[in-house]
Order: sequence, then C-alpha cells, then structure tokens
Amino acid sequence: MADILPDDKRRWRACLLCSLVKTQAQFKRDGCDNCEEVLRFKGNMERVMMCTSGQYDGLVAMMRPDASWVARWQRVDKFHKGLYAVRVTGRLPQDIEDDLARRSLKYRPRDGSVKD
Repeated sequence: MADILPDDKRRWRACLLCSLVKTQAQFKRDGCDNCEEVLRFKGNMERVMMCTSGQYDGLVAMMRPDASWVARWQRVDKFHKGLYAVRVTGRLPQDIEDDLARRSLKYRPRDGSVKD
C-alpha cells in the first residue's frame, strides 16, 4: 500500500485527465501512472502544476479497478491501482485539449460538468 498512497497529504494533487492523486513530487519524479505518454509530467514541475489540481472532492482507493463497480462508475476501471479523486476542479489547458483531440483521445473533464 505504501507504494500507492501519496506520502505527504499537504501536497496531494489530482491529475486533470484521469483523477489519480499523488504528491507534486511523485508526479514530477514518476509521472502519471495512466497519462504519462500524453501529459509527460516526469521532470517537469510546470507541467505538473498545469495539468493537476489541488482542489478535488472525495477519494476512492482502487486496488483492483478492473473488478470494481465504483471504478466503472468513476471511469477508472482501465487505469492502474491507486488513489483517485471523485471530482477534480479545473480543466486541462486548451493546447493540451487540442493535442488530445489530434490524437483522437476524448477529454472528459473530471469536474462533473459533462453529463452522459
């Protein structure tokens, strides 16, 4: 469990793309377990601060996202195990949204503004 949970609660941030919660330092050191290929956090604190948010509601610990109805409801069932925010305040910068669209990746803000 220690390898999954962020170690410093005061600096927890949530990825604006997948809602994974880690510390600033963990995102900079390791990147995002789910989005690194797209967001490229490793070694880039500016990118970490632009594409994560310190404002989020609720936390859900996912040990087996592929077998969890909560993970399906939160749309994290295809992601890595970890701690996820239920709702994240903020949006990705427009240039990153445009890059996702060019890659044919649908961006679904994690702030609850998009309804099915």
